[in-house]
Amino acid sequence: MEHYNNAQLPGEKGLLLVELARQTIARRLGLCRDISPELAEKLEDEAFDVKRGTFVTLTIDHQLRGCIGNLTPDTPIRDGVRDNAINAAFNDPRFSPLTPAELESVQVEISLLTEPIQLEYQGPEDLLAKLTAGVDGVIIRKGPHNATFLPQVWDQLPDKEAFLGHLCLKAGLPADEWKKGDLAVYTYQVQYFEDST
Repeated sequence: MEHYNNAQLPGEKGLLLVELARQTIARRLGLCRDISPELAEKLEDEAFDVKRGTFVTLTIDHQLRGCIGNLTPDTPIRDGVRDNAINAAFNDPRFSPLTPAELESVQVEISLLTEPIQLEYQGPEDLLAKLTAGVDGVIIRKGPHNATFLPQVWDQLPDKEAFLGHLCLKAGLPADEWKKGDLAVYTYQVQYFEDST
């Protein structure tokens, strides 16, 4: 099937993905037997066959509780959301597994990624100039080191230098590694949906 990596998903379909993530986590916690038949039927829509990078972010009281995703568009949206919901809730190494008591308090956010594009830049000043704060998700790679920040991270780190410094640290590199001009840098954008629970 032809797929459109950068197509926008209608809002009501995005909220179905949020509900899919929540029900998938509830099922793993033993709180329900399966995805509801109504949701399963709606998820048969071919819009969810499109292959996209997806991230599932969990927060409690605006504090991160888990965030896992895939950057490459190698799985259909519904499968990526289902897998990443499980991984964000139970396999994020920064956090203990989510408990049934926490599920009621969890906010679920789904991010659908455009395909990452390598950013050509000449030195640190050019890199700073080419990044759009609040819009660009950023991936950095150097040897075995790599990391990404979703565009939403700009809310906590609006300064470009601080953003890149923290991203380098996340990748296991010195905070000033981005100034050396030899990082592979990729950018992408996201469409994101969150529940109103």
